[in-house]
Amino acid sequence: MATRTKLIFPGLAGFYETMNPIAYTIVRVVFGWIMIMHALPKYNRGAAAVGNAFATNYGLPSAFGGIAIYLELIGGAALIIGLFTRFFAAALAIELLIAMMAAHWAKGFAVGQGGYEFVLFLGLVCFAIAIRGGGPYSVDAKLPKEL
Repeated sequence: MATRTKLIFPGLAGFYETMNPIAYTIVRVVFGWIMIMHALPKYNRGAAAVGNAFATNYGLPSAFGGIAIYLELIGGAALIIGLFTRFFAAALAIELLIAMMAAHWAKGFAVGQGGYEFVLFLGLVCFAIAIRGGGPYSVDAKLPKEL
């Protein structure tokens, strides 16, 4: 367990120790699910249409929309099972950074006005997952080497 000098309820130390790897797995799995759910409406509208919307509205190449959709779908699924976790988390963090700067930054912070609040949070979670990797409950943990 991380170095703690005092716990208000010392009896919870064992619980915290036991739940630490499971808690991280829950975050990774839920984040992967969020990415898939974020991509599905765009996928259902069609990658080409979304790509053209990005190009028209935000000055990005039209291929970016399609790449983003597939990265969110495939990357989200990979994060759920913990396969090539660092790669997909880093790629999604970069994609979210691009989306934040191109589509959300000019609208300010508040997510209610289309701002970058939620995208920033998702990107930071992605970055943290990329640093940590798949964790003990992942396919990556079963592979001989990890990215």
